[in-house]
Amino acid sequence: MYERKILLGFIHIHILHHAAEPSGIYGVEMMQELKSHGYTISPGTLYPILHAMKNDGVLTSKKRTHQGKQRILYFITPKGRQTLNRIKNFIKELSNEVMTSTSLKSKN
Repeated sequence: MYERKILLGFIHIHILHHAAEPSGIYGVEMMQELKSHGYTISPGTLYPILHAMKNDGVLTSKKRTHQGKQRILYFITPKGRQTLNRIKNFIKELSNEVMTSTSLKSKN
């Protein structure tokens, strides 16, 4: 499904956004956050994304005890913050164009 490919990009951006919070994010919290916005994502999809983003250098992680359980907390890196800031500019420009312009066919 082509829509899924596009949504995966939005999920990456959403992860960077929440990993930029001073408290970072846990995987389970991220799944709940995404669900609140209509994304249905399984742990088998989310955790490979988090690991790939960590390998790409946009996230870092720390093990913490949370409610008596060992959890991995993810934080944005300086490279991730630069990436997020650049992407925010693209999002702003693209959303303005997509949400306010008519289709190209109707302009001709």
